[in-house]
Amino acid sequence: MIKAVLFDLDGTLLDRDESVKLVIADQYSRHHHVLSHIPKDTYTTRFIELDAHGYVWKDKVYQQLVQEFQIEKMTWEGFLEDYLTHFKHSCVPFPNLIQMLKTLKSESLQLGMITNGKGQFQMDNIVALGIKDYFDTILISEWEGIKKPDAKIFRRALEQLEVSPEESVFVGDHPENDVNAAKRAGMQCIWKKDSSWSGANADAVIEDLIELPLLVKAAEGGKR
Repeated sequence: MIKAVLFDLDGTLLDRDESVKLVIADQYSRHHHVLSHIPKDTYTTRFIELDAHGYVWKDKVYQQLVQEFQIEKMTWEGFLEDYLTHFKHSCVPFPNLIQMLKTLKSESLQLGMITNGKGQFQMDNIVALGIKDYFDTILISEWEGIKKPDAKIFRRALEQLEVSPEESVFVGDHPENDVNAAKRAGMQCIWKKDSSWSGANADAVIEDLIELPLLVKAAEGGKR
């Protein structure tokens, strides 16, 4: 019997690509006096390229931007602090996020989250999405001292939920850090399809979060 569903955050519950576009466009507008020599589209496009879907931390991104665009009136540290402060105001959920979580909770399933990233930054984003209270445990790599794809962080979450790998399903968008890592930890895994990747070795695939509750039932033979 499936007793718990665990999730990744970025690219799975949080539409990070859209969120980044919003926060960087907002940053450009608020600091136009500093960035006016750079076209808005050029600034946002270059940020997204350097960010590499979040796998390059923003200190490196802003150092590169300041150098490339010869920005003189604001430091990269200032841009980074601005990003960290304002990102939570631009968080975009994937469609049907709250409805999906409510449905899973109504089925008496425990919910967990495992996300890589900076602790308070990620927690602020989780709160901004309005989903924190749906989760029985939330593990963020900086605070845990372990990050995906290390199987230890998956096992730690399962221990906190007091469920076995066989009683749990993991949902994520990254073929290695989410899908393969969760499978190595002994869990069933559902891939939240992401066009950035050609595919993933998952037990099932979803394109919309609303599909998830039925797949969880299917994973346990439709019985609860």
